[in-house]
Amino acid sequence: MSKLLDLPPLDALRGFVAVARRMSITLAAQDLCLTQSALSRQVQALESHLGVPLLVRKHRAIALTEVGEQLFEMASPWLDRIGEFSEAVRGGVRPQPVTITASIGVTSLWILPWLGAFQSAHPEIDVRVAAHNSVLDLSGEGIDLAIRYCRQAQAPAGAVRLFHEQVVPVAHPALAARAFASDEALLQQVLLEWDERGRPWLRWSDWLGIKGLPHARARRFLHFNQYDQVIRAALDGHGVALGRLALVGPMLKDGRLVAHPGADTGVSDYAYWLVRAPGAGRAEVKILYDWILQRVRQDME
Repeated sequence: MSKLLDLPPLDALRGFVAVARRMSITLAAQDLCLTQSALSRQVQALESHLGVPLLVRKHRAIALTEVGEQLFEMASPWLDRIGEFSEAVRGGVRPQPVTITASIGVTSLWILPWLGAFQSAHPEIDVRVAAHNSVLDLSGEGIDLAIRYCRQAQAPAGAVRLFHEQVVPVAHPALAARAFASDEALLQQVLLEWDERGRPWLRWSDWLGIKGLPHARARRFLHFNQYDQVIRAALDGHGVALGRLALVGPMLKDGRLVAHPGADTGVSDYAYWLVRAPGAGRAEVKILYDWILQRVRQDME
């Protein structure tokens, strides 16, 4: 029997990849012009075909299982390549898109807000965003640019530092006045927590310890598995988040969030680095590369 018969349905695979990229069935359904129920059925059909769950469904959040992560890493770049081939065959050859990868949080909070302006300024350049919390192989995945989050010693050769990592509590303006009145007032609020134990400086226990409150107990925590969800919850007034200034700076400037006025920004030895893949010398790659550096300079003004 041909192994082609064992392949999962393409529509179901496409639906799963869309959900994994967005980490949201609602947003993925909008991308594919489907209803949420139709997209959910596609993912369930794929899980039935494989015989294993691909998603962990939580209240207002989803996460990938280990098998889901493996399938996403394998399927996502190949579906992009098939799509690019299809577009070239149907509509004539277009320039190869510039592909940039970053973590889900950096993509959602920092790249996407300026991407529309870049596309307006350079409509001739197609951009492909590969958001993933794993470190992707740039050459193997056909990626041109990456924003890496690491210590200086771990940064690839030729990487350019974009931002230091600085952390400060942030909240919606309606909540900030009472939340930041005192340490006791802060502990009476809901603290929004990112469940990333590998980076303790981004967790409340570490921040409270630095503040001299290692045994302090907050009234309640609200946990998330993606950092951009933490910030979205803060924007909606659901609690106080530990804001990474490189990512929430524009929200502080326009008043959507307010920083704790009495808290020094904690600085870790991690930073954000812009990396260009070996051999990514196309003119359109340099245009996006230079745009990012210019954007950083604007954010720091």
